[in-house]
Amino acid sequence: MSDAPLALSLGEPGGIGPEIAVKAWEAMREDGPAFFAVGDAAAIDRASPLSGATVRIADPDEAGAAFADALPVIDRPLAIAVEPGQPSSAAAASVVGWIAEAARLTLEGRASALVTGPIAKNTLYEGGFAFPGHTEFLGQLAGAKEDGGRGPVMMLVAGDLRASLVTIHEPLARVPSLLTKAAIVNAGLVTARALQADFGFEAPRLAVAGLNPHAGEDGSIGREETETIGPAVAALRAAGVDARGPFPADSLFHAEARSRFDGALCLYHDQALIPAKLIDFWGGVNLTLGLAIVRASPDHGVALDIAGKGLARPDSLIAALRLAHDIAKRRARAGISRCSS
Repeated sequence: MSDAPLALSLGEPGGIGPEIAVKAWEAMREDGPAFFAVGDAAAIDRASPLSGATVRIADPDEAGAAFADALPVIDRPLAIAVEPGQPSSAAAASVVGWIAEAARLTLEGRASALVTGPIAKNTLYEGGFAFPGHTEFLGQLAGAKEDGGRGPVMMLVAGDLRASLVTIHEPLARVPSLLTKAAIVNAGLVTARALQADFGFEAPRLAVAGLNPHAGEDGSIGREETETIGPAVAALRAAGVDARGPFPADSLFHAEARSRFDGALCLYHDQALIPAKLIDFWGGVNLTLGLAIVRASPDHGVALDIAGKGLARPDSLIAALRLAHDIAKRRARAGISRCSS
């Protein structure tokens, strides 16, 4: 299965997805990993003159062929034309369909991993999309069932930082009520098992961040650490995970601190995203843990302000394609056909 090409869902056609798909293909056409796109071939073809690439309509059964000569595209045309920088809710069904088809091809083994282009969430919501984002949608499409259905969990990979999230796209005011012991333990178990299966750490060290300043200062600046997070860390240790914390988040991510753990468990969106973007703003990768397939995505949005101008950098997409390929190979070598995180 690791020899199969990667599947790339195009994402928002009015954003930079078509352009970075073409640029990533150009950058990797000689040394791979091979990938094919699922989306509107015309939207990708319009991006081609920006970098001189060519597009080839492909069938799912031979989508990895002729990778060095053209970007293979499983053409699923839009019902309406979408101009760069101007997303439309009328395209929402197509965007969701591209994700679903690419996920299905990966589940069937015709792709070794799924990489998703950036989506415009507001436009999808206007079109009836009922999920907060990719992570939750893919949890329904490709959730791991072998281990009680744990997951999905978002992880950001930037340089030597691997940071997972307990809560994702939630208003900050809601976060404390969502930080239950069970949620923290679940995210910690999924993360620890992914660090083993996908990154090769035999006994991964997991650092758990605190929520409040100074990790609550023994309860004087908030009691989440003593009442919820600390007991969750103890439960993870009882389950065999080398988990430590909670640690003050303001001193958890500098280089010396990062050398003491293999993965960090963060409690809300920006607690993980800010250090990840500081460490590698252009090359960060978003992984979804706890799925039956490998899924990665560039760690940026649709960039409507520069769409169609030839300015988009493909660094993050390239990093996502390479990381997804590496994880798929590692799982294949270990005989893991489905992730049991």
